[in-house]
Amino acid sequence: MSNKRGKLILYSGPSGVGKGTIKQKFLHNKDLNLVFSVSMTTREKRINEIEGQDYFFVSKEIFEKAIKNHEFLEWAEFFNNYYGTPISYVEKLLNENKNVLLEIEVIGAEQVLKHYVGSKDIISIFLVPPNIEILEERIVNRGTENSEKIKKRIAKAKVEMKIADKYQYTVVNNVVSEAANKIIKIIKDNIS
Repeated sequence: MSNKRGKLILYSGPSGVGKGTIKQKFLHNKDLNLVFSVSMTTREKRINEIEGQDYFFVSKEIFEKAIKNHEFLEWAEFFNNYYGTPISYVEKLLNENKNVLLEIEVIGAEQVLKHYVGSKDIISIFLVPPNIEILEERIVNRGTENSEKIKKRIAKAKVEMKIADKYQYTVVNNVVSEAANKIIKIIKDNIS
C-alpha cells in the first residue's frame, strides 16, 4: 500500500486570460490524475455554472463563520464577494494521492505560495496573455461586464502580472491548444 501524496497544482492568472478555457483542455487528461478543487464563494451563480462543480455558493454569513474558524487554505474578497479554498477538502484529495488543481485569483494564490514555501507538494503555474490589449479584448468579448468593471479588471491585471515571477512556471496563452500542451507537460514532468 502506497502512502504517496498527490500534488497541489496552483493555477492562476489575471481575469479574462483564458484559465477556464485552457483548463478544459487538460483537466480530464487521465495521465495527470487531476481533480478540480472546488472553491467556495458568495458571488451569485452565473447561468452556465453548476453548484458543487464550479463553486460551492454560500451566504456571506456562512463564509465569514468559516473564516473565523480558520477553515480556508486561502480566501480573498473581490468586487464585494468572498472566494476561498476549504483546507479539509484539499487535504483529503491530496491524501488520496490525487493531484489537486487549484484555480484561484492572484491574492489567494500568494497565500497558498506562502503556506507551501519550500514544499515539494506544489506546482505553481501562472497564465498570462500575449499582451494587455489582447486581455482587454477577451474580457470585452466575454460580454459579462460593463465598461467600468472592465477598466477595473484591466488595472488589476496589470498589477497581478507583475508577480508572475513568484510562480515556478509562466505560460503565455496565445494559442489555447499550445498553452494547454505546455501545462500538461509541466504537470507530467513534476508528477513522474
